[in-house]
Amino acid sequence: MKKPRPKQKHIKAKARQVRVLVVTSGKGGVGKTTSTAALGAALAQNGQKVVVVDFDVGLRNLDLVMGAERRVVFDLINVIKGEARLSQALIRDKRLDTLALLPASQSRDKDSLTEEGVARIVADLRTQFDWVICDSPAGIEKGATLAMRHADVAVVVVNPEVSSIRDADRIIGMLDAKTAKAESGQRIDKHLLLTRYDPIRARRGEIMKVEDVQEILSIPLLGIVPESGEVLLSSNVGAPVTLGSPGSAPAQAYLEAARRLKGEGTGIVVSRDKPRLLHRLFTRRAA
Repeated sequence: MKKPRPKQKHIKAKARQVRVLVVTSGKGGVGKTTSTAALGAALAQNGQKVVVVDFDVGLRNLDLVMGAERRVVFDLINVIKGEARLSQALIRDKRLDTLALLPASQSRDKDSLTEEGVARIVADLRTQFDWVICDSPAGIEKGATLAMRHADVAVVVVNPEVSSIRDADRIIGMLDAKTAKAESGQRIDKHLLLTRYDPIRARRGEIMKVEDVQEILSIPLLGIVPESGEVLLSSNVGAPVTLGSPGSAPAQAYLEAARRLKGEGTGIVVSRDKPRLLHRLFTRRAA
C-alpha cells in the first residue's frame, strides 16, 4: 500500500514592486537630465533593473549623458507611432547589464506624444523593469504633464535660487492634481533633490539655505548634490557621475539618494568648506 504523499505547502511568490519615477522641475538647467542618469545608474548599481526614458522630445540630451548618442536608431516617438517595437528602441547600457535607455526624438515635436501611446509604453516597461525613470522636460506643457502622468514617485530637482524654488512649487501642485494617482484619490510620493549646493555661499547669504528651501516646498529631502565640476566632466564623456567619477562627492550624494528611494534611510550629509568637517542636516527618512 502506497503511503499518502505529504501535502505540499503552496508558497505565494512575492510580487515584484515596480516604481515609475518622474524627475521634474519647473525651471530648466537645474540638473534634471544629469540627475535622471545618475539616479538610474545608482539604482542599477544596487541591483535594480532600470530604464531611463527621455521625454524631452525635440531636444534629446539624455542619450548624450548616458554615452549612447551613436547607438540611437529608434526612439520614443517611433514606438508611439508604431514605426518600431519597444525592444528595437531600447538601448542597453554597455557598463551595467540592468540599465537601459529609451531616447527621445530630435526630429519631432512634443505634439507627437499622445496620452494613449505613453500609457501603453509605461505599461510595457513596467513588465520588464523595477524602475521606470522619466526625464521630464522643463516647464508645464504637454511633455512635462505626460512625463509625470503615470508616476508613482516624483523627484523634484531644484537649485538653491528663488526662481527655481518658485517654479518647483508650481510643479508640486501639478503632481498633486494632474497625475493619474492624484485623479484616483491616491498620494504620489514626492521628494526634494537639491543640486549645485555650496554651503559656503549659503552661509554668506548668496544662495538659499537647505532649511529655507525645504520649509518653502514642504516635501521630504532626498539628497543634496554639492556644486562640483565632476558632474559636467562626467556628462561630457558620456557617463553618469556615479560611473564617470564614482569617488566624487556628487556621485556619493546620488548613490545615497538612490538608497533612500529604495527605502534604506540614511542621514543626509553635506560637505563644508573643509573636507574633514561634515554637517549632518537631517536624520529622518525621506517619505
